[in-house]
Amino acid sequence: MYNRREFLRNVSGVTAGIVFSGCGLVGSALGSTQAGGTGKRRKVMVGGRRVLTVDVHSHVLVPEALALEGVKDHPLTEQARNQIQGPGGPANDLHNVDARLERMDQQGTDVQAVGINPFWYWAPPDLAGQIIQVQNEKIAELCGAHPMRFVGLATVALQHPELAAEQLETAVKKMGLRGCLIAGSVNGEELAAPRFHPFWAMAEQLGALVFMHPQTMPDPVAGIRQRLVGNGMLNNVIGHPLETTIAITHLIQNGTLDLFPKLKFCAAHAGGYLPSYSGRSDACLTAFPENCKPLKKLPSEYLKQLYYDSLIGSTEGLRHLVATVGASQVVLGTDFPTMWNDHGVDHVLATPGLSDADKRAILGGNAAKLLRIDIHPD
Repeated sequence: MYNRREFLRNVSGVTAGIVFSGCGLVGSALGSTQAGGTGKRRKVMVGGRRVLTVDVHSHVLVPEALALEGVKDHPLTEQARNQIQGPGGPANDLHNVDARLERMDQQGTDVQAVGINPFWYWAPPDLAGQIIQVQNEKIAELCGAHPMRFVGLATVALQHPELAAEQLETAVKKMGLRGCLIAGSVNGEELAAPRFHPFWAMAEQLGALVFMHPQTMPDPVAGIRQRLVGNGMLNNVIGHPLETTIAITHLIQNGTLDLFPKLKFCAAHAGGYLPSYSGRSDACLTAFPENCKPLKKLPSEYLKQLYYDSLIGSTEGLRHLVATVGASQVVLGTDFPTMWNDHGVDHVLATPGLSDADKRAILGGNAAKLLRIDIHPD
């Protein structure tokens, strides 16, 4: 097996074959290996001090993985491919890495953590291994070519937990990636299921960030998904934060976070609905003690050992999230290149009640620690 130094030497400067893509919008092929941007980067200041800004919620796609035999004709692959070939959208103008860097510079984003939303949880072990290897190598190539602007979140075949653990270890130790991106469930199975323990154990051992991004809501009871059909893109707008809420709650209530207390787990979309309604889980201990068994601490207390991106629709929502979990647990997230939070930096700066120290932590300080980023803003 190659080591990390050999890998980065072999791929240094190579970024062709990766596409930037968001949640349901078209991405862009990388075509340049220049290392900076436009030279007109917005320098974000807080309290008169330049701060490093780190976006933990940013998407890419790897066309080579979508083109693999056994992958290219799968229905879920077609959905992923549509993010490249689909109708117009705000990401369509990103034809190369320079265009992405230019938009980052305009937004005031110094560093992005890039990852891929899982579409491969159906794949058997051998094919899943091919998908993951291609994707992780391409992500590492991008980060190796632009080490001051990008860090990578690996892909893992979580449907095969032992394999996923091995893939994460390889990605972190040999490719220099800083963690991984996973979905909120695996083929309808909760992340808290005991068979995923080997993966959680490896993530905790490595100190790797696990960024959880929800996908389409599973439908264990006929009709749930049907209720999210209609105007308003409800499957995404309601379904995604709902899946996040359910996933985190199972990790708490099933004791997963007690088994792996040092796990670095970050939930997309500000943790869904749970930070705003966690008190009901606490109240259940009294209201229905036969159905709500005690844990090592109150359910709401576990929220303070997790991390959350800032991708929530209002400054009041972000203020409440920080009040609930603490500024130390919140990181900047934009869902780049979509427009869910195109002004993510300004969203943090405009949130009432945050001290300058809070803003500096959320904009980049917290993520820099989680992702082991040692970059000093110019």
